[in-house]
Amino acid sequence: MSSKDAKDPSNSSTGARSQESHGSTTHWTRRLLLGVALSGALLFLNYRLQSSYIVCSPSRKIYTVDGTLPQAECISVRDTRIVHVGKYDDTMRSLGTIGSLSNALPSWVAEKLEVRPFVKVIHLDEGSIMVPGLADAHAHIIENGYMNQLPLMGSKSIQEVVDRIKSFISTHPDVSKDPSRWIEGMGWDQTKWPGAQFPTAADLESDPLLKDRLISLSRVDGHARWVSPAVLKLMQDLPDQVEGGLIVRDEQGHPNGVFVDNAMNLIPIPPWSEKQITEFFDQTMNEALSYGLTSIHDADTKPDIIKFYQKMAVAGKLPNRLYLMGNNGSADYWGDTLPHLINYGKHGRLTLRSVKLIADGALGSWGAALLEPYSDNGNASGLMLSSPEKLEKQIRQFWKDGWQTNVHCIGDRANHVILDIYERILKGSGGNVSEWRPRIEHAQIFSPADLDRIGRLGVIASVQPTHATSDMGYAQIRLGPERIKGAYAYRTLLEKSPRSVLPLGSDFPIEGVDPLLGFYAAVTRLNIDGTSPHGRGGWFPEQKLTRAQALKGMTLDAAYASFAENELGSLTPGKKADFVILDRDIMTVAYDDILKAKVLATVVDGGVVYGIL
Repeated sequence: MSSKDAKDPSNSSTGARSQESHGSTTHWTRRLLLGVALSGALLFLNYRLQSSYIVCSPSRKIYTVDGTLPQAECISVRDTRIVHVGKYDDTMRSLGTIGSLSNALPSWVAEKLEVRPFVKVIHLDEGSIMVPGLADAHAHIIENGYMNQLPLMGSKSIQEVVDRIKSFISTHPDVSKDPSRWIEGMGWDQTKWPGAQFPTAADLESDPLLKDRLISLSRVDGHARWVSPAVLKLMQDLPDQVEGGLIVRDEQGHPNGVFVDNAMNLIPIPPWSEKQITEFFDQTMNEALSYGLTSIHDADTKPDIIKFYQKMAVAGKLPNRLYLMGNNGSADYWGDTLPHLINYGKHGRLTLRSVKLIADGALGSWGAALLEPYSDNGNASGLMLSSPEKLEKQIRQFWKDGWQTNVHCIGDRANHVILDIYERILKGSGGNVSEWRPRIEHAQIFSPADLDRIGRLGVIASVQPTHATSDMGYAQIRLGPERIKGAYAYRTLLEKSPRSVLPLGSDFPIEGVDPLLGFYAAVTRLNIDGTSPHGRGGWFPEQKLTRAQALKGMTLDAAYASFAENELGSLTPGKKADFVILDRDIMTVAYDDILKAKVLATVVDGGVVYGIL
C-alpha cells in the first residue's frame, strides 16, 4: 500500500472538527428557524385571541332567536363571526387553548407558551341583556335626515306649523337673509288638528315672516305636499288631472296648495346636493346606531342615492348593513339601469337585489286604494298610482331579471291587485316563492279572502307596528266596523305565513327610528301613554304579537326577507357577530318599562360601533 493510501492523521483531525462545527451550526440554525417560526405562530395566536372575546350573562339573558337554544349563558366571537353559544366552559374552549400544544413541543418552547395570550371576557351587568343586531325592514334613511332639518311631527295645529317655520327662519341666518332659499320640512298630519282638514297655501302666508317664501312641506306619510303661494306662482299651466295623483282644489277649482301622490312630481323642488345627502345620512346613522339598528332596509333608493351608498361602501364608511330597494321613479321598466350588489364594499355591508314599486297612496290622505269608497268620504276610494297592467308588466320583468319585488300596498284594492299579479307569476309562470321572495310593503288592509291568500302564496308581508298605533285614532272612521277587521292584522298575517315570517320595520321618518317603539306597539297595541280606542288592553288585542315573535320579526324574519338568514338575524355559531346590549330585559319587564330601555352597545362584525362593550 502506498503512503497515499494511508490516512493522514492531520487530515482526519481536520475533517472531524469540520463535521463537528457544521453539525453545531446546523443545530443552532434549526433552533433559530424554529424559534422564528414559533415566534411567528405566537404572534399569530396572540392576534387571533386579541381579536376574540367572550360575553357572558350569569342569568342566561342572551336571547339568541335560535330555536335550538333560545337563551344562553355565553357567546364567543372571533374577528367578525360568532364562534360558540352556550355554557361558560364550552364557550371558553371554543376559542382554543395554547397549553394543549405544549406536549408536542420542546420544553423550552412549552415554557414560552405557559404565558397564555389574553382573552377578554365581558360579563353583563345584572339586568342587562344581549339580543341579535336589530333590523328595520322598511325605512327611509336620507329622508329621515331631511325631516330633521325642519321636523313638523307632533304639531297639533296649522298655527303650530307656522310657528315652527318662523323659528326655523329666525335660527338660520342664511335662510333668513336669502328669500330665494327653499324652506322644506316634513311631518304634518291634518288628522291630529282641529277639523282634520287639509291646510291651504294661504295658511303659509298668514304671518309676514313667511310672505313670498318658497315653502314645501311633506305630509307625515310622504304621500302629500303642502306648498306656499310663492311656489304655486312657479307652477304654471297645471293639468286638470294627474294619473295616480290629486291636485286639491278650492270651490272655484283653483289649486289650494296640497298635492297628493303623483301630483307631487309637479312641484319644482331643487335636488339635494351631495353635501346635504351626506349630512342627512350621518344624522340618521348616528341615531340608528344609538338605538341598536345594525341592518336597515332602505325602501325606495333612487339612483343618485345608490351611487352615494356605493361610494360610502367602497370607502368603508357604512357603519351598519344596508339592504336597498332600488327605484328610479319611472313607469317603464328600469331594472337594467341598476347595479346588482351583493355584500358590496370594503366591509361587505351593502346589498342591492330588490326593487320598490308603489301601488297606491296612504290612508291618512285618503289615497289608499280601496275596493269600496271610504266610510268617511263616499266620493273617494283612493288612488292606484299605476294601472294594474303597467304594474304587472314591470313586476314580470323584474322577476325574470332576478330582482326581488317589494310593492307598497296600503288599501285592500292595492293588495288585491298585487296578489293577483304575484299569483299569476307563482302559479302560472313557474315562479319559485322561496327564490324570489316577493314582498308587500305595509300590507295594511286586506279583504278576508286576501288575508288567506297572502299566506297561501307565501308572499312576505313587511309591516310596521307603529302604523297601527298611529292610525288607530281614525282608521275605523275611514274604513268602517267591518273592513277594519282585515286591517293591521299582524298576528293573522304571521300565523298564515307558511314560514312564520313577519319582518317588522318602522317606515321612519314617518315613525320614530327607535325599534323599541315598534316592539312596544307590536306587543301592546297601545300608544306610548298606554291608551288605545279599546282601552289599556290594546287596540284589537287579538292581533298582538308575543315578545318572542316581535323580536324575531326585527331580527331573523328581517334577515330572511333580505336573503340573509344564513348570515344574520340570530346569535348562531358561524353567523356575523352583530348584536346589541340593552340595560334591561325587554322580554320580561312590565310593558310600561319597555321604552325605558337604553342601548349600552351596538356591535357590527364583532366591533363596537356605538357605546362601550
